[in-house]
Amino acid sequence: MPLWVLAMGVRNWPEDWQIRLIQLLAVPGLMVAFYLLLYHNGNLIDACTASSWDDCGKVSGPDAPYSSIGPIPVALIGLVGYAVIFLLTWLKDWWLLLDDYSPELIVGLTGFAFLFSLGLTALELFVINAICRFCLVSAAIITIMFVLAISYLRSFSGEAIGEAAD
Repeated sequence: MPLWVLAMGVRNWPEDWQIRLIQLLAVPGLMVAFYLLLYHNGNLIDACTASSWDDCGKVSGPDAPYSSIGPIPVALIGLVGYAVIFLLTWLKDWWLLLDDYSPELIVGLTGFAFLFSLGLTALELFVINAICRFCLVSAAIITIMFVLAISYLRSFSGEAIGEAAD
């Protein structure tokens, strides 16, 4: 258990607390991705200020050149990604086959999402020259999920090593 958890006085956390936090973080991720999808499709007005650096319209708007990969909106890819992450963390408790492979699956999925998000953020900074605050929130959520997934994999691997030594 992390030292900061003990310092807060929380002693009865489940062994897979990282998975629970990933599952919890998937919910705001789904909401942000859904908002961006609605905005991309032209169903919502822009919530950004359209200043020189903060312009969601240039990044993820309906006419933005990098807001879709072919016919598929990037926001839809994010929505599906968050949904799959949520389902994997939820199904871990119910599908025993998934329980054995869940650390690697979740690290792989969040790692791919992290790299994808990193690439999109680089596009915002260096090609588009504008930032979408909702895209950055999504990138932050994915980054935290990836760090938690690595932490879970390390704790899971540590348990397996400890069991092998017994």
